[in-house]
Amino acid sequence: MPDQLRGDVRLLGEMLGTVLAENGGKDLLDDVERLRHAVIGARDGSVTGEQITELVASFPLERAKQVARAFTVYFHLANLAEEHNRIRSLRERDDADNPPRESLAAAVRAIRESSGEERLAELVDGMEFHPVLTAHPTEARRRAVSTSILRVSEQLEKLRAAHPGSTVEAEAHRRLLEEIDLLWRTSQLRYTKMDPLDEVRTALAAFDETIFRIIPEVYRTLDAAIDAAGSGQRPSQARPFVRYGSWIGGDRDGNPFVTHEITREAIAIQSEHVLRALENACGRISRTHTEYSNLTPASGDLRDTLATAQAGYPRMMGKILKRSPNEPHRQLLLLATERLRATRERNADLAYPGPEAFLSDLRTVQESLAAAGAHRQAYGELQHLIWQAETFGFHLAELEVRQHSAVHAAALEQLRAGEELSEQTREVLATLRVIAWIQERFGVEACRRYIVSFTRSAEDVAAVYELAEYALPTGKAPVLDVIPLFETGADLEASPQVLDGMLSLPGIIGRLDATGRRLEVMLGYSDSAKDVGPVSATLRLYDAQAQLAEWATRNDVTLTLFHGRGGALGRGGGPANRAVLAQAPGSVDGRFKVTEQGEVIFARYGQPAIARRHIEQVGHAVLMASTATVQDRAKEAATKFREVADTVAKAAHGAYRDLVDTPGFAAWFSQVSPLEELGELRLGSRPSRRSAATGLDDLRAIPWVFAWTQTRVNLPGWYGLGTGLAAAPDVDALRAAYAEWPLFASLLDNAEMSLAKTDRVIAERYLALGGRPELTERVLAEYDRTREIVLGVTGHTRLLENRSVLSRAVDLRNPYVDALSHLQLRALEALRTGEAEALSTEDRSHLERLLLLSVNGVAAGLQNTG
Repeated sequence: MPDQLRGDVRLLGEMLGTVLAENGGKDLLDDVERLRHAVIGARDGSVTGEQITELVASFPLERAKQVARAFTVYFHLANLAEEHNRIRSLRERDDADNPPRESLAAAVRAIRESSGEERLAELVDGMEFHPVLTAHPTEARRRAVSTSILRVSEQLEKLRAAHPGSTVEAEAHRRLLEEIDLLWRTSQLRYTKMDPLDEVRTALAAFDETIFRIIPEVYRTLDAAIDAAGSGQRPSQARPFVRYGSWIGGDRDGNPFVTHEITREAIAIQSEHVLRALENACGRISRTHTEYSNLTPASGDLRDTLATAQAGYPRMMGKILKRSPNEPHRQLLLLATERLRATRERNADLAYPGPEAFLSDLRTVQESLAAAGAHRQAYGELQHLIWQAETFGFHLAELEVRQHSAVHAAALEQLRAGEELSEQTREVLATLRVIAWIQERFGVEACRRYIVSFTRSAEDVAAVYELAEYALPTGKAPVLDVIPLFETGADLEASPQVLDGMLSLPGIIGRLDATGRRLEVMLGYSDSAKDVGPVSATLRLYDAQAQLAEWATRNDVTLTLFHGRGGALGRGGGPANRAVLAQAPGSVDGRFKVTEQGEVIFARYGQPAIARRHIEQVGHAVLMASTATVQDRAKEAATKFREVADTVAKAAHGAYRDLVDTPGFAAWFSQVSPLEELGELRLGSRPSRRSAATGLDDLRAIPWVFAWTQTRVNLPGWYGLGTGLAAAPDVDALRAAYAEWPLFASLLDNAEMSLAKTDRVIAERYLALGGRPELTERVLAEYDRTREIVLGVTGHTRLLENRSVLSRAVDLRNPYVDALSHLQLRALEALRTGEAEALSTEDRSHLERLLLLSVNGVAAGLQNTG
């Protein structure tokens, strides 16, 4: 562990110990330390699991809750220390002459050397990265806890920056202790269920704090990588390539709380945030553009714009002219700031009709400055504001609507039959009317994508266009890009045939003509993995991508694949940049669209330096994955190792389905995990099941993965892989596939990560709660088999041997996660065996709170929920 990281962990841990002693007395600190030493001892064999169970059972329930909270807060602080260490590492590796790995500058250099300037310009011009924020309930932390952690982070930064022994250091130390004390006193659990607008506001905190600021920095990095000497003195050679989308307030699939009123309010909240951000940025920049007219004369276009404004807004322009005489560039920027404020406040007389009008004013200033020879002023900070306006518009992120195909089918059946409309059908029509209103108010780009989940045929896509005609009079229907979402293994296989049918739909034909034959298709990772297992899902998704890329070439369509990846490995998660490079050849082609879910949003966008690095890594991967060299290498490897991969996938799929199809498996899973209790965490507004049924089919992928994570089994990330690898006749072929094929390497590396976060001893105690020893034995045997063979194929002597940073993070946390698992097991065993029935109402409440606190803490420790 690096010295600075070790020092930060020790400092924060000692401060937490001080807070525990002050708030709960030395006895609380002693109990925490006893458990801490016990779980560390269990790792080296000096303490038995039975001894830890006895220790945990000796705690009164109220004390057990306090101990669970202590370990949870410790994880928040340890995560923070690691985050600071990562930021330090990024700063140390920042070298303009030697760009770091997986950076935009590294991609530019590599492509320039291998393919030349013309191909580089083509790839940069066509690059798109489209992250879509979703409200999927995978962020276990309350917003109050998140903001408290940010304050701790700020004080730690001040402390480390202060001169040793100074009064500044002493004050930062005092404030850091104060903030840790407040974090301890803040409830880790939500007392009220989140509603969709809470989710909108929570996600927008990342925009306010980070995303808006770092986007122009990323573009500047790319522009400088292309031409370092000219960047900031000439027109930008970096086109803004990031476009944010959002499902938050638009995704109604299985969420009855997302209504048309919520969708309308969500876009209004987004607009308020981005207009305020643009207004503040424009106001700041206007104050700096004090170019004197004699030294930097205004162009004719700028003078005309000001003259028109003076005729239309004489009182306001009088104030501006008085404030900034002989500063025409500043005058137009001040006017733009006032017009942004009027747009935000909905003052129709002064408001901009849309972002293009605002951009027109900015470009008028930029072109005037450049014509006057003020190139640094034209292409410096002013260019950053232009990039922000181009990226976010006046809506911030395109609001996408998602609904289940069955809902559309039911609505159409009623409408065609002329029956009385159900509340659900009326809501479908109202949603389409709101989309039309959003487009009229904020522009078509603010909301035009409509995702149909569980698309089985072209008729499921046609249904949306027909419903739009029912919702609004002819000619008034909104512009819609209806996107099929293929989720199950069978749906992925049938996807090219569905697209064939779509090409004959009038709505699709019209959009292809309007967009230059661009089309979008979404691939679901979560449900496909739950349906067929992690190995088979990975191969089927790869095949679907390859087939869809070939389909697009045959039909002269520019296809964008939208990857519905979850945060956890069992739902398609993992490093996004490595995932891009593992895609089927031809399926990226300069474009990558992906969901950013739950805790992933704050992990990737909570800190500016980390957010910038994330976008750069994805941008690097998108550029490199689109080069002929990378695609040819991947295609050759896929052909070479396809037979062995099919053997692995077939056997893995059989093992996975044999397990989940075992009679009584769903009931057993509910017994061995806190599945049914997860809803009490109030993680999000969406129910955990699509219906009232209790089987696996209606269980969403998020609670499926979340519950297995809590049991320390992590089954969705690896189950079946061991059986699959064992079925391959040649281990050397597996090793070669791991070395040469990015897809196979990603599959094994992600499984290795899941295995590293699995604890076999603790997992066995959870599995025993189900009273099905044969299922316990089967799961543990597959774990042993998978671990052994994965290590054999990768050539590692221990899990994560080649990933030192991740390995250190797992090793640092695992003993303390063990402590929370033992506390959780105490509560879960009492609830599952009936022991809780004999408790008083108050003690049962303590027991249930202990369970939820431990769930929250394990999520923080493993840095994974669903």
